[in-house]
This record gives sequence, structure tokens and C-alpha cells, in this order.
Amino acid sequence: MKAWQMGLEAQSVVALRMLRLAAGGSRAETEASRMVTEKFLAAGEAQLAAATAAMHGHKEHVVAGKTLSVYSKRVRANKRRLSRQ
Repeated sequence: MKAWQMGLEAQSVVALRMLRLAAGGSRAETEASRMVTEKFLAAGEAQLAAATAAMHGHKEHVVAGKTLSVYSKRVRANKRRLSRQ
């Protein structure tokens, strides 16, 4: 259920970002740069969360849940930020 919800929220973020990028200007340039940087940071954070959970002996579904939580947090934050501007 969490993955499904995150998928819907991610689609909203993509749509909001496309609107921002299509508008052009400095806000679009900032968003494009932020988008790339965030992906690297989120991947690193998710990898750390997964590795930590695995080293603590958690089962695969727990490791996957920890990884999903990292991405879900980022997606929700982006949706809030892009919705209010």
C-alpha cells in the first residue's frame, strides 16, 4: 500500500516539476539542478538505510520498507514544496 501511495505522489511531483520547467526562467533552472542533486542524495540515503537494516539482520521486507521510507519522505517533501509555490 505504501508503494502505491508513493507512486501516486511521485506522479504529482513529476507533473508539478514539468509545469515549473515549462515556465522557464531562473526557477526552472534551480528546479532542474535541485532535481538532479536530490536524486543522488536520496539514493545515497536509501542505500545507507538498506545497508544498516541488512547489517542488523532484518528480513528483506524490512530492508525494502526502510528504503521505501527514504524515498517516500523525499517525494512528500517535494510535493509540499512544489504545491505551495
